Amino acid sequence: MPYAIAMAGKGGTGKTTVAGFLIKYLIHKGKTPILAVDADSNANLNEVLGVPLVATLGTAREGMKDGVVPQGMTKQMFMEMKLAEAVFEGEGFDLIAMGRPEGAGCYCAANNLLSMYLGELIDNYSYMVMDNEAGMEHISRLTTNNVDVLLIVSDPSLRGIETAARINTLVDELKVHAEKRFLIINRASNGLPDSLQEEVDKRGLNLAGIIPKDDLLSEFDMNGNPTANLPADNPALSATFEIFDRILDLP
Repeated sequence: MPYAIAMAGKGGTGKTTVAGFLIKYLIHKGKTPILAVDADSNANLNEVLGVPLVATLGTAREGMKDGVVPQGMTKQMFMEMKLAEAVFEGEGFDLIAMGRPEGAGCYCAANNLLSMYLGELIDNYSYMVMDNEAGMEHISRLTTNNVDVLLIVSDPSLRGIETAARINTLVDELKVHAEKRFLIINRASNGLPDSLQEEVDKRGLNLAGIIPKDDLLSEFDMNGNPTANLPADNPALSATFEIFDRILDLP
């Protein structure tokens, strides 16, 4: 199994950007090959990384459930083919997107095959970075329930801290094994106010560090430029790398 790092957080906190920074960090450290998994139904990790989204596993699952399997091909062969088609091969990393959530009807057979082939796929990688929606169901159901590090990303707001605390509780409820859990506060203008620090402490969250609000990063986001292409001396990127240096004990 790869060394797995999963992202979580409410929408708009910049967790996908942090996931892109993490992939860049691992490549910088020579920690490859990496499997980048976009488990957000609104898939955009590819945009952060500056690569195309060729296909999703959701499309393959839908096709198999609806019986769109070519004549003379078994469902296992079909899923294996679609899984291979859905993997984008980048420099130091490969990217796969889970696609939209399940719709009505029975997906048991399709999900079982998907889980099996995705399990085979991740064994080919040394590291896995998984970007998630606020919920953690993708980790518990479709990939692996063993996560070495869970990074919960919040903005500097009370609502963000409350959401982070709910996610932390949800991990326990879903019985997801997360060896280490950390909170990262993103887009903070002047550090963390005492009131929010008190809330972090009260909620029992393990604060790993703070990423400063950065004009160039905001400009990249606004113009649709891949944020993974930010210069190495960018304050937000540098701060994130420093956080990773402190908290990640990479094999």
